[in-house]
Order: sequence, then structure tokens, then C-alpha cells
Amino acid sequence: MQVFLAEKAGFCFGVNRAIEMTRAAVLERAGPVYTIGPLIHNPQVMGCLTELGLREISDLDVAENDGILVIRSHGVGPAVIEAAQARGLKIVDATCPFVRKAQVLARDLTAEGFQVVVFGDKNHPEVCGIKSWSRNKAIIVGSLKEVGLIDKSIKIGLMVQTTQSPTSFEAIIEAIKRTGAEFKVFNTICNATVERQKAALDLARQVEIMIVAGGASSANTRKLAGVCRASGTTTYHVETAGDIDPAWFRGVKVAGLTAGASTPDWIIEEVKRRMIDNEEMSANEEMSANEEMSANEEMLASEEEMKDAVEVKSLRTGEIVKGVVVHVSLDEVMVDVGAKSEGVIPIRELSCCDVNSPQDIVKVGDEIEVYVLKAEDNEGRLILSKEKADAEKSWVILEEALDTQEAIEGTVREVVKGGLLVDVGARAFLPASLVERGYVEDLSKYLGQVISARVIEINRGRKKVILSRKAVLDEEYARLRQEILETLQEGQIVKGIVRRLTQFGAFVDIGGVDGLLHVSEMSWHRINHPSEVVKVGDELDVMVLRVDRENEKISLGLKQVLPNPWDSVEENYTVGSIILAKVVRLAPFGAFVQLEPGVEGLVHISHLADRHVAKPDEVVTEGEEVNVKVLSVDKNEKRIRLSIREVAKEKQEQEKREYSSNVGQNPADEVITIGDMVGNLFDKKD
Repeated sequence: MQVFLAEKAGFCFGVNRAIEMTRAAVLERAGPVYTIGPLIHNPQVMGCLTELGLREISDLDVAENDGILVIRSHGVGPAVIEAAQARGLKIVDATCPFVRKAQVLARDLTAEGFQVVVFGDKNHPEVCGIKSWSRNKAIIVGSLKEVGLIDKSIKIGLMVQTTQSPTSFEAIIEAIKRTGAEFKVFNTICNATVERQKAALDLARQVEIMIVAGGASSANTRKLAGVCRASGTTTYHVETAGDIDPAWFRGVKVAGLTAGASTPDWIIEEVKRRMIDNEEMSANEEMSANEEMSANEEMLASEEEMKDAVEVKSLRTGEIVKGVVVHVSLDEVMVDVGAKSEGVIPIRELSCCDVNSPQDIVKVGDEIEVYVLKAEDNEGRLILSKEKADAEKSWVILEEALDTQEAIEGTVREVVKGGLLVDVGARAFLPASLVERGYVEDLSKYLGQVISARVIEINRGRKKVILSRKAVLDEEYARLRQEILETLQEGQIVKGIVRRLTQFGAFVDIGGVDGLLHVSEMSWHRINHPSEVVKVGDELDVMVLRVDRENEKISLGLKQVLPNPWDSVEENYTVGSIILAKVVRLAPFGAFVQLEPGVEGLVHISHLADRHVAKPDEVVTEGEEVNVKVLSVDKNEKRIRLSIREVAKEKQEQEKREYSSNVGQNPADEVITIGDMVGNLFDKKD
């Protein structure tokens, strides 16, 4: 059976944006992080976010005042935001841009005197939020029957829920036209919704069966399923791969798959693989029937064959036996299991994941356990499976690991959409969001690695195993953090590595635990962004400034381990000396100039010029280099008084002194009196 995925399926821009903003808020939180109602209508994704630390609440009254409130992609009314701000909650607004546009439109139309009419589900949080922005004056229309309830005497501003079907919206428009009401249409349907529905409809027309994956409570997923059913194709809405019934695919050669805007890639991948596995399960059932027939035929074998068999191991389909690898080729492995002939393991039966080369799995001389698929095929060969033997043992281990929550080890075999396939004896799926404690850009670096992970979900009947490596890393991080918090002392100098930058500082790994290096503690001089001083990957010596063991926070300082330029200002800037400095900012009372990074002085407005100055910018500008004279230095108070006026005055006095000293020395500069001139005339007559 071929399975085709719709061109547009899964997370839309708005949902993905909301999840990334929430993840960032949780990872960098300064207090608890809340969302009113589920961030998106997908319980699996919400489970992952809850594991990260997100708290879903139904009322602001239960929120702690120092927390963070994430506004979900559906948006909320202005009253909720005002109430949150009144409680001192920090707002992270993850409202979908398309929804936000609809909210503003509802507000503006109401202010202009329109009767706002919204076509949508009156109980949907997005629609409730839009109504709130209209000061709760909007009328919600959910069907053609409700159009007749609209007051036709006032002008109408018709809007639509962002996830509604364009076809359904057109029907509402036509119904309002027939009433004769005056109205304007504002199409607020999200472009991604239109494209997703069109792609699903196009695919549904080309396949025998459609599977729509997404949360059971997701409105856009239900509408997507409705669009597919409207094409006449048999359609099933599933939340996860576990909801799939193998009976749906009997006799089906071509199947289609799409997913709602709140469905993550890893669920889509699980559903797709489950659809493909159903075909393999059917083939295995047929194979089992053939094996049973072969077993019955073996029971009718001749006495001579039975006599030969007693000299060697007699194998039956379904047995698990030990053997030794005697030959490895490009597409199969031969194993001596003590039977009449060596058994053959086809390459597809070596591992639960795709194998490029058998040598990656086994080598000659290895003792392995194998499962007997066929005691004898059409060519008389013994067909074995290492994958099924491993799986039989692994399921017991996996189920025990799920109960005890002990970590297990596995080898990463493939990078697939949404995560990794890990060989733990059975094939297990590790979602991308659960690979590391933070976001991973390139998953290919894990290929071939042996990793430790925790089993978080298992269904043996459906061959489903979900892992979380993040859970193991979180536990290790918590242990290391506790150890460090107990031993770390304020004033201690430690080594660290910059892991990530934010607008307000850098997070530095000081031995498995992150501490915050605030931008104000990076340098003795003013900086605008941490990237001016450090970059990701830098190794630093930092000082521990504060350890908040109760809230598990560590504050670090970099400038404290660097020379303080104020320690030597008295030697570097003696009173009376003239220094070239740079004007860094202006104030009503004067100009601040930088003598060196970290050392600034003030030129008071009265010392800018030898005339009255109303504003500093009459004399100097930011960025200009000027000569200043040091009037006084106060190291303890970190104050240096400077003067431009005194430099100019000193320069004038110097020029006068030089002029005076030159008069009388140069004949050309001699002063000639009138008496001298008269005397010279008489001399000439004589």
C-alpha cells in the first residue's frame, strides 16, 4: 500500500510560533509559566510542554504574582490581559498574527459603529477573544439558520473565524445578501488554513482512504476531516497512531494522510509508519499461515527424513535459537544454528530500522539469537530473523523499563521527519523535542550514537515505543545542579562555557549547570548587547555573585575578574592634565565623555565654553572627540570633573606667552615710534 502525505500538513506558522515562544519562556523563566487553557488543541504536545514546566490554568486567581502568562495562539480578550498585568504577571503574547489582525478589526469596526458579525464556533476560544475585543457587542453566527437573527437595520461588518472553510463562508455571505442588509465583508480566514484544506481535498480525490491526524478537540482538524469526507473518500480522524484500526486498510492500495495545524511532525510520522506497518502485519499473517501449512507438511514427512533429522537440530517456525555468524554478504547473513544447513537472515530482518550494510550490525564469529521465520522456504533454505528475536527479548525489557522508569540504551539508526528512530531491540521513536533539553537544529549528528533514554509510552500490539532522552538529561541536570548549588560559594571564581545569548545576558555552563551572566556584569563599560563582549562557545573565568538555593538561580559576573579601570584613574588622569576624550552622551547639565572604556567624566555645562551655553549641543555632539582638562578625580565616588573651557583658556594664554616672548627677538617684529621715523628723515638729509 502506498501512503501519500498532503503537501500542506501539520504545524502552521502561528502554532509553531506559539510553541517556540512558550518553550523560550519556560527555559528562561524567572517564575512559573502559565497558559489559560491549552496552548494548542493537541494533548500530546501539551504533555511535552507540561513536562518542560508549563502550567495550564483555567483562572488567573491561581497564578502566582511573579509568574509569566503566555497568551495562546487563539488569543484572549483585553480584560484578561489587563487582569494579568494588574496581578504583576509578565505577558508573553503568542497570539497568532492572523487572529490578532481579526481582534483589531473587531475593535475598530465596533468603534466605527458597525455591528460586528463573526461566522464561527461561538464556544471556540479564538471567537470568544474576538468578541471581547468588540466590547462583547459582536454577534456570533454558526450556521445559515442563525443569519435570520441578525438586525438588518444597521450596517454590518462581517468577519470569519480564521480556521473556517472558505466555501462555508461564501454560503453565509450569500445568505446575508438575500436579507437585503447593508454589510461589508472582511475575509479573516488564515491563508495556511485555505492552503491546507485545498491540499487535503486534492489528495482525497486521488486516494482510496484518507487519514486526518490531529487533536480530537481541534476545530481546524475536524473541519479538515469534513473537507476530505466531502470529496466522497472514506475518511477517518485519529488523534494518534494508536487510534488506527488495521481493518480500515484491507484491500486498499493507495492511502492519503494529512494533519491539522496543531499536529506535530512526530505524530504525523507515527501515523504514517503505523499505516505502512499495517501492510507488513497483513503480510506477516499470510506468512504465518504458510508457515503453519509447512509445519503440517513436515509432520507427514517420511521415516527416512525423520531419521536424518534426529542427527541435527529440528527447528520449527516461531522458535528462538542461538547461532554463530559464518558469512556476511551485501544483502544477507548466514548463521550456523546446528540445523541441516545454515540459516539465512535477509538484510531487512537484521534490525528494526533500515540497514545500509549488514556489517554495521554483525560480523563473522558473532553469537546471536535468531527467530525462525520459515523452517524451509521454496528453495529449501532456513529463513531467520535477528530483528524479531531481539524484539521478543526487548519487549520484556521495555515494559519493565516503563514500569521502573529506568533508562535504557539504544543506537540511533535513522533521522526521520519529526525525530529519530532508535534501535532498542525494537524500533522506537524519539521525538525531536525530546532529544535534548533545548532545541536541536541538526539531528543527523546523533546517527550511529548509543544514547540513554527513558521509555514514556509503549504499545506492544501496535509495535509502538516512544522514548525521551530529555527526561534522562533533565534528571542528570537536576542532580548536578543540586550538587553545585550545595557546594558553590559567593565570590568563588569558576570556569564556564557560554551556551546561549539573550537580550539581557548570557547563560554560562559552569559544569553542567547554567548560571546567568547579566549584561550589566559583563564589562566595566556600558554595552548594548551581550554579543559585544562574548559569543556562544566562549570559555570564561567568571565570579559567582549570588546563589539563590531556594529558587535554584545562580548569578555570575565577568567584569569582577577583569581589571577595574577606576583602580588606576588617579595615576592615569592627574589633576591639571589634558586628555583627548570622546563625547558619549549629552544631558541638560553637561556632557559625559569617555576617557577609556569603563571610565567616564562630566564636563559641566558651565565648563563647555567661556560664554553662556543654554544647551550642551551648542558646543559638542555625541561621538565627537575633544580635549578636556582634569579638574578633580574622586576614585571612591567614581567621579571625574572635566573642562573644555579651561583647555581653551590655557591655549589662549599659551599663545599670548609665545607671542610676547617672540616680540623684540625678531627684527621684523620691532616697534618703530614716530620719533624714530622723524630722526631717520633728518639722518637722510645730512
